[in-house]
This record gives sequence, structure tokens and C-alpha cells, in this order.
Amino acid sequence: MALYFAEVLPRHSVTAPLLARVLSSLVWGIALKAAVESIHTLFAVETFYRLRQRLRRQLDLVRVCLHGEQAAPVSKQSDALLQTVEHLRRFFPKASDAVAAFQLHFQRPLLGGPSPPLPRPATELSPPSLAS
Repeated sequence: MALYFAEVLPRHSVTAPLLARVLSSLVWGIALKAAVESIHTLFAVETFYRLRQRLRRQLDLVRVCLHGEQAAPVSKQSDALLQTVEHLRRFFPKASDAVAAFQLHFQRPLLGGPSPPLPRPATELSPPSLAS
């Protein structure tokens, strides 16, 4: 069993709180480049473009985890990534860092990598038995 430290993005130098700040800015309509430049990070803007692409590739798994515990909220966003960021923020309303809260709660890295199997929904039926 793997244990994930909430503020660490496995195999990445960028921390979860930093990524959460950038994602929150995107929801407010700020361009990615402007969001990164506003936080005065030492990382190149291209780093965050790559992280955004990686997160887009993981959206199906992230959304399955979230939807398994709470239906997605109504969103005015048309971009699936921004809808997911809103869902993260509403799922963890008291967390200052929804990325770290996700990793801590689900014990899986937000950006992918080795992780436990996806949780099965509680409403899923067991397979039918083969009675003779």
C-alpha cells in the first residue's frame, strides 16, 4: 500500500499548493501564463503548461473518484479541467489546497502514477452468481 504525502506531487518538483494556486487562478479566468507570473515562482511557465496537459490526461480518473462520493456541481465552465477544479474546491471546501486534500483523501496522485485501484461505487451490483 502506498501512502501519499498530500503536498508532494509524485515525480514532480512543483508542490501541490503551488499547482492549486495556479488552478484556482484559471477558474477565475486568468490565463495560465499570467497566473504563473503572478505567483513569482522559479519554475518556467512551460512547466505549468506540461502539468496542465498531464492533468487533462488524468481527468477521467480524478472525476471518477470525485463523482463516486459526490455528484459534480452545476458549473458555468465549458472546459472539463475547470469543471473538475470547481468540483475539487466544492468537495474540499475547508481546504486551502484542494490538490493536497484530494491526494490525502483518495491516497492517489492527482497527476497520475502508481496508485491503488479506483474505488467501486457503493451502488454497483455484485456480479450475478452462476447457480446450477
